[in-house]
Amino acid sequence: MRGLSTLTGEVQNVTSNLNDEPLQFDTATPSVPAGQGAPHGVTCTACQRTIADEYYDVNGQSVCASCRTVIQRQAEPARGFAVLIRAVVFALVAAVLGAILYYAVIAITDFEIGIVAIAIGYMVGYAIRMATGGRGGLRFQILAIVLTYWAVGLAYTPLVFREMNNQTEQASQTSVPATPAPAEPQAAAADDSSQPVSFTFAIVVLIAFSFALPVLSVFGSMPSGLISAAIIAFGMQQAWRMTGVPHLEITGPYRIAAPVASA
Repeated sequence: MRGLSTLTGEVQNVTSNLNDEPLQFDTATPSVPAGQGAPHGVTCTACQRTIADEYYDVNGQSVCASCRTVIQRQAEPARGFAVLIRAVVFALVAAVLGAILYYAVIAITDFEIGIVAIAIGYMVGYAIRMATGGRGGLRFQILAIVLTYWAVGLAYTPLVFREMNNQTEQASQTSVPATPAPAEPQAAAADDSSQPVSFTFAIVVLIAFSFALPVLSVFGSMPSGLISAAIIAFGMQQAWRMTGVPHLEITGPYRIAAPVASA
């Protein structure tokens, strides 16, 4: 008899399909009507073993009793503070890597490619599923869409700073240099006594700025900004879908019919 850990690995593909292909498993379609026996030799979709006595129907897939239990457990929302912290860390790393990828594509091609935003949503969603052992839940969905949105804004941030720097250089080249006035001693003393901006405050400002950038980019470039809004929405939708709890329709058990003896 194989252990629970082995069965868990065997049903990962089934639970993954329940998340990744919702249109295929929206409703249960029992293999055999309730109360009727199934033909002899039903094979479990998850572990590929032949079922000898009875089976269950999970969203149209015939599975054995052991795999049904594991699938139910895998479909439950992940709980616990430690799991949430691990998901945050994994998703943050994925969001930063996705932002770097998005920025590189825009900087090289000078064009926003929507599939990259979808890739960011996939990266964040996949990272959360790794952290939660393949499970999902509402709080992980919220985390996924927030970090996907933030990753897009983080990718825009260097582009905005580069544009601001170019505008500053152009303004300095076209302006006429003026004779600087002698600085007052009191003003100089005040400047010397000024305290540098703390690193934490700068990080907070940068994060807030990156969160605001997608909205500013959309409304600042209308009507073409609608394309950017659609790109961001596609990425967030991908992250939301990957981190949701799969909908399960479980019916059964159904008995395996005994083989009919030949006359």
